[in-house]
Amino acid sequence: MSATERQSGDAGERPGLASGLRRAVALVAAPPRVGPLRADAFGSGLHDERPAAWLGMSLGVSFTICFATGLLSDLIQNPQAWFAWTPRPAWLYRVTQGTHVLTGLAAIPLLLVKLWVVYPRLWQWPTLRGAVHLIERLMLVPLVAGALFLLVTGVMNIGYWYAWGFGFLEGHYWAAWITIGALVVHLGAKAGVVGRVWRGGGRGALGEPRDGGLSRRGLLTGAWLASGLVVLTIAGQTVPLLRRLAVLAPRDMRSGPQGFPVNKTANDARVAETAVDPGWRLRVEGAVDRELEFTMDDLRARNLSEATLTIACVEGWSATQRWRGVPVRELVAEAGGAADAAVRVESLQTFGPYRATTLNPAFATDPDTLLALDVGGEALHLDHGFPVRLIAPNNPGVLQTKWVQKVVVL
Repeated sequence: MSATERQSGDAGERPGLASGLRRAVALVAAPPRVGPLRADAFGSGLHDERPAAWLGMSLGVSFTICFATGLLSDLIQNPQAWFAWTPRPAWLYRVTQGTHVLTGLAAIPLLLVKLWVVYPRLWQWPTLRGAVHLIERLMLVPLVAGALFLLVTGVMNIGYWYAWGFGFLEGHYWAAWITIGALVVHLGAKAGVVGRVWRGGGRGALGEPRDGGLSRRGLLTGAWLASGLVVLTIAGQTVPLLRRLAVLAPRDMRSGPQGFPVNKTANDARVAETAVDPGWRLRVEGAVDRELEFTMDDLRARNLSEATLTIACVEGWSATQRWRGVPVRELVAEAGGAADAAVRVESLQTFGPYRATTLNPAFATDPDTLLALDVGGEALHLDHGFPVRLIAPNNPGVLQTKWVQKVVVL
């Protein structure tokens, strides 16, 4: 080949090579919009900022209430030096914990619809529009994952299904903080959209279906009705007037010995034999002038007190019963303990985080804080804490210690 031919060939190849490089660079910088990246991939007008904003506001309210009431419950069970729970009003924990569970359940349909409305945004073009957009997208990971974790494990806890190897309370507590933090950041990033929608702006009217199908107002109404239906069919666990409607409640509130549910049986606690031992004695000790010991006959020979009190469990159910027993403050006074002393009540159960309960002075001195022998006019069933159980006003069910053997004045 002559030099002229080689030069001619090179000259013809260079434009093709440069053109190919340009095309390659263009593909890397702006890949073709295929599949869900196409501009017309999501044609439904329901994937819109207005229903997304209203659903987001609804979720923000439900998660905030759920977080606040859950944090309160954790403080009651694990009190800090600056926090002291009180026995009055006696119905308060029933309301706060029932609200905690119901707002969590109400959030489930709202979250599912919200995720469906906004998921096309994961494929929006360009995928990233700068540092702020990157942070906003990264915050979706703890927000969505945390919300799903809280709701799924919360429902499993209500049904006593612990299909995991970590402590539910600890996992739920820290996931709640992570999720609420991500929610605050997300709301900050979306404040402009929320404000515009709240003022009645945004793209299109809520009642205007873009594709001839369900309108955005219809979608929101359906989501809110589904949320309300979940609450209505479960709230009977703690609201007696709604008990007939509680078809989705995980337990029948009339089931269990003596007409109300049991979370942990004597067999589960491994006290079925020790609790019925004729040699059982109730001991009062600690910071007292004299230690005391009582048989069951000794306790029943006393002038017993009665009180109508509610067991309100962290799973959201509650049951009100008439209890009969010995006020804790009477035993402390007989033993010569200080009138303002805290008291630890210990169970025959030898394992688990709730085998003992510490009563602060307000609870220890309340006349309705009883070591109960009877419920509903009958001696306690073994699964309800025979021979003696603690019952106190406004205390979580997990702190109403069963199978009591010892009262320690602190």
